[in-house]
Formats: sequence, C-alpha cells, structure tokens
Amino acid sequence: MPLLELKGITRQYKSGQIRVDALKDITLTVEQGDFISIMGPSGSGKSTLLNVIGCLDRPTSGTYELAGQRVERCSDSRLADIRNRFIGFVFQSFHLLPDLDAQANVELPLIYRGMGGRERRRRAVAALEAVGLAERRRHRPSQLSGGEQQRVAIARALAGEPAVILADEPTGALDSRSGRNIMAIFQRLNREQGLTIVQVTHEDNIARHGHRVIHLLDGEMEREETLEQSLVAWREEAAVSLQPEVQEK
Repeated sequence: MPLLELKGITRQYKSGQIRVDALKDITLTVEQGDFISIMGPSGSGKSTLLNVIGCLDRPTSGTYELAGQRVERCSDSRLADIRNRFIGFVFQSFHLLPDLDAQANVELPLIYRGMGGRERRRRAVAALEAVGLAERRRHRPSQLSGGEQQRVAIARALAGEPAVILADEPTGALDSRSGRNIMAIFQRLNREQGLTIVQVTHEDNIARHGHRVIHLLDGEMEREETLEQSLVAWREEAAVSLQPEVQEK
C-alpha cells in the first residue's frame, strides 16, 4: 500500500472575481522510502501541492490517502492530529525560537504532544546526533550558522518520528556548501532509515538528489523523471563534512 496516494486532485480559489486553478487533476503515488522532488516555475502549483500533501490545505476535488487513511474530508482537528503523527515539516525559513537552545527547539513540538521529559530529551539528542549537531545542542540559533540552523530544523522534524518529511525549499536560504550538507543528510536518512522525503525546490541540482522529479507547469503535472544516477550523487554528497560551519555568515 502506498504511503501517499493522490488521485485527481484539484485546488481552486478566487482572486477577486477570477477563479484560479492552482492544481489540475494531479495524480501522484509516493511509496515508503521514496525521495521525491517537486519542481516548477513560480506559480506552477508546487507549494500548493506540498500544502495539500501536508494537510495544510484541502483539495477542491479528488481523493488523498495518507498511510491508508482518507484525509481530504477530515475535520480540522483530525487533520491537525494527522500532521502531528505522520508529517515532519522543514521550511526555507528555519522557524527556530531565538531564546531556546538547539535541544530545546527540537523538544518543543514534543511538549505539545504531552510527551514526558525523559523521552523528549532522548529523542531530541538522537535527532541532533543524526544531523551531526549533538555537540552544539546547547547553542542558541544566533550562535549557529544558517546551515546548522536548518539542521536543527531537520532534527526537530525527525524527533517526532514522522512517516514522511515535507521540505519546502530547504536549501533556498543557504549557500551552496550548506545546501550540499542538507542534501547529504536527507540522502543518508532516506537510505539508512528508509525515511520518505518529498521536497519542493527550484534548483535542478538539488532536485537530482532524490529518486524522482515531478515537473509541474500551470498547475498540471507536466512530466515525471526517474533519476537513475541518484546512487552516484549519494556517494558524492555523503563525503561532505558535517562539522560545524563556523565560517558561514
């Protein structure tokens, strides 16, 4: 059974008196362990599609199953529960609280779950270790580089043990070296832990770190590309150092 299955998804909204067709008849299947990139020019619908996948927005029509559950008509409270249980989000902006250190930022969503302190700490430390930042867990965001802050954001998503990570332009605010670090982490998590990843990016070299690229144009799926060279890319990116990026501004 696929982890994510979208069939005939449309998303329409009004801009004044004009109807905008943001998504048109999107059908997409994501298996457990996939690493998929969604690409397209501005206005192509890629962020709208990620919002639908992440249960942040509802489709106008079509069906969406997440882990075998029909979710397109769920109540708001049920959607919030599904997001909390199944989905980890990583955004272009890191959304870290400046007054909390890295570990506390990672623990914060787990507090909202009602998780006990010992388990929260265990998960936070394990997640920071997974992204190479265990030794900097007591640093605040202002003491971390941009790449390191994004790694904390990934750790925060990982700590919830999600079924899928949804990443919206995860390297968009980073320099090329830090971007390669982030992709190396994603590839390692995908290969070693079987973590499913769906990312939106406008950068072709970033998109090609996964297994498939979904190309959108004007709200429609223009084509799907299978990347046979992802293993080569993985070997190259795995060599990227994950030491603290103290020189980055």
